[in-house]
Amino acid sequence: MADVKKVVLAYSGGLDTSVILKWLQDTYNCEVVTFTADLGQGEEVEPARAKAQAMGVKEIYIDDLREEFVRDFVYPMFRANTIYEGEYLLGTSIARPLIAKRLIEIANETGADAISHGATGKGNDQVRFELGAYALKPGVKVIAPWREWDLLSREKLMDYAEKHAIPIERHGKKKSPYSMDANLLHISYEGGVLEDTWTEHEEDMWRWTKSPEAAPDTPTYIELTYKAGDIVAIDGKELSPATVLAELNRIGGENGIGRLDIVENRFVGMKSRGCYETPGGTIMLKAHRAIESITLDREVAHLKDELMPKYASLIYNGFWWSPERLMLQQMIDASQASVNGVVRLKLYKGNVIVVGRKSDDSLFDANIATFEEDGGAYNQADAAGFIKLNALRLRIAAGKDRKLL
Repeated sequence: MADVKKVVLAYSGGLDTSVILKWLQDTYNCEVVTFTADLGQGEEVEPARAKAQAMGVKEIYIDDLREEFVRDFVYPMFRANTIYEGEYLLGTSIARPLIAKRLIEIANETGADAISHGATGKGNDQVRFELGAYALKPGVKVIAPWREWDLLSREKLMDYAEKHAIPIERHGKKKSPYSMDANLLHISYEGGVLEDTWTEHEEDMWRWTKSPEAAPDTPTYIELTYKAGDIVAIDGKELSPATVLAELNRIGGENGIGRLDIVENRFVGMKSRGCYETPGGTIMLKAHRAIESITLDREVAHLKDELMPKYASLIYNGFWWSPERLMLQQMIDASQASVNGVVRLKLYKGNVIVVGRKSDDSLFDANIATFEEDGGAYNQADAAGFIKLNALRLRIAAGKDRKLL
């Protein structure tokens, strides 16, 4: 067992991290610093202070990280149009490097020699937290209780809490059957009936979005203003990054947008079914591709699309704080200088429909693209040589009687 004098714990105040707090105090006989992050999860975080104080914690950090989360993590990710395995918008993955960063900052501020988290040994988050921590502070010790203790069920955790007089709130409500994670970008659901991949998810599971059937019968129109690849205003009103995402969540949720039911490949080796609500992110992805469609050079756009799966895997696998992700980010950000303008969207019963886009930096030329008389802007006869040159290798091969059928 590592010699630890002080540890910074990522602490929510719930059952798991409350048990971890006491377990760290007893098992490692060390001082514990608690860190609670407000990432826009929609739950009050301040009560964690009183819970930590009741357990003898003297150094308590409760940080509002919503603006930093969207500005420095969500926005850069969406500049790349990032999707993992063709569907997942990485709502959980993108929050972990920020938590790791803040854990290390607090460790440096308080002189702690270790950090701790409540991620299980089955999941992805343990890797994301720890890769980030080691990248930012190579010598830090990491304590992952779920890989050390034998409290591997909720019943055992409850028994431990009762035995050690750990205050756990009981609301008298039926416990959700799902394991959930939420932040300003998304809310996820795992477990319960979702462990049977043939069973339809339950309608009352969803918290942020109306079903498409219950969404309004008239569409909602919005206009998003972009500057250097980021949304800076909704319907002409300038807003901060976190406010933009919160407002798009509200509008998108009302219109039944952003529900997803997928089976993803975890890098620990298992397949995992999850349901996700990402209303704002779904709108952002559609709109960003729309503004890029008129402002990006064709080959730059295609290169971005080729690089995106690698970029998505880096985030999913916990390599945000890596030289390769930083290199890709510099390339992506450099491409966004001209991504300015306005996108007009129609939101209707789960659909995000692009109905307009305009930009002073647009590369779209109506005089060239028109099906009417173009006044000589485009010489259609030029296409003949282009086609013949591209067909040359095919004609040579055919002349050698290389059969394609």
